Amino acid sequence: MEEVKPTVISTFAGCGGSSLGYHMAGFKELLAVEWDDNAVETFKMNFPDVPVYHGDIAKLTSEKCMELSGIKKYELDVFDGSPPCQGFSTAGKRKFDDPRNSLFMEYARLLNDLQPKVFVMENVTGMVKGYMKQVYLEIMQTLRRCGYDAKGKILNAMHFDVPQSRERVIIIGTRSDLNVKPTHPKPKGNIKTVRQAIGHLNNIQNEEIGHVWIDESPKGRNTKTYHLAKKARQGEKYAGQQKRTFWNKPFPTITKPSSDGMNIKPYLRNSACHPLYTRTFSPRELACGASFPDSFLFSGDALTHWPNRIGNSVPPNLMKAIAEHIKENIL
Repeated sequence: MEEVKPTVISTFAGCGGSSLGYHMAGFKELLAVEWDDNAVETFKMNFPDVPVYHGDIAKLTSEKCMELSGIKKYELDVFDGSPPCQGFSTAGKRKFDDPRNSLFMEYARLLNDLQPKVFVMENVTGMVKGYMKQVYLEIMQTLRRCGYDAKGKILNAMHFDVPQSRERVIIIGTRSDLNVKPTHPKPKGNIKTVRQAIGHLNNIQNEEIGHVWIDESPKGRNTKTYHLAKKARQGEKYAGQQKRTFWNKPFPTITKPSSDGMNIKPYLRNSACHPLYTRTFSPRELACGASFPDSFLFSGDALTHWPNRIGNSVPPNLMKAIAEHIKENIL
């Protein structure tokens, strides 16, 4: 008899980091919701059988959502989403009225209408720090008013088979009538390193494994910065925020490339230089650092589109651990 898989709908799905985690945990994804063209193209390359709502979530009615996913109210197992978090981010100014934060209300609207058994919401730790904690408390109240017992916890992806130190707030909610308390997965033992993540690539470069710097020549780049980087030892900073990473530690947090002065695509905040070579990490190496398998396909230009997709994604192995925990302990 064929196993009945638990179901999930992914909102703010991006290129499919969360989706891959759910798939690896044995879930059936009924619908993905995403507006970015390149993210949708990448998603469809990797999940051709999953229906995609390509558009503004504010225009997705609950009736259309249920029609596309083939479910009725109360039937869905997990409703997942990572509403855009730049307005809460510690990398930004953390404004209460940032319009990007309003998309959370669209997530809550669909949650209230669909009434799934469980919801999962991922966001940056900036939303629970300092004066933004009041916003976090309001978010929790909103989720509870939808009929859920909700609990948030900061999880670091490096404790869940992701070779990257990446802290995120994970809010898990269980529908009140189920009488099951929401809980989070416990950290695993071993922490994966940069060496374990990318050592198999052997510094081979091609059109899809590009980078900014090459050992032999700066090739017209900032020569001073290049030589500072070349002298830097593992763990040492150079040229302001840039840093040569450790070979035997996990990646620092991989973010999407920022537009501030020190950044040349695809620089990463505090993690620009490879542990051994005087160059940035290649896009494929970044994908490995986020726990995407080598078989995962990315659409668009490797030096512009890939880092954006990877930096915005929930690491697949982190979501796999969360999904497995929900499957075994809550559902």
